[in-house]
Amino acid sequence: MQISIELPNDFIEFQTESDIKQEIRNSYAVWLYQHERVTLAKAAELAGSDLYVFMSICKANRVPVMDLSRDEILEELSGFKLERS
Repeated sequence: MQISIELPNDFIEFQTESDIKQEIRNSYAVWLYQHERVTLAKAAELAGSDLYVFMSICKANRVPVMDLSRDEILEELSGFKLERS
């Protein structure tokens, strides 16, 4: 599907058309993920990014990518054994 929006000329002078399209895709993907409409992987796909790049986009927009409490994280970490060299 293709959607068209009108933007004022003075707004689009700052970036190329492809940069604007990518920013809109990123913003929409972050919004969908933040509002739990899609998974992280689906949002990354929509943004046209790999998972790790999309996670950094989320971080830049202050959208957490892990939904674990402090206690849940500590419990997960307790299962790891640290090896010393």
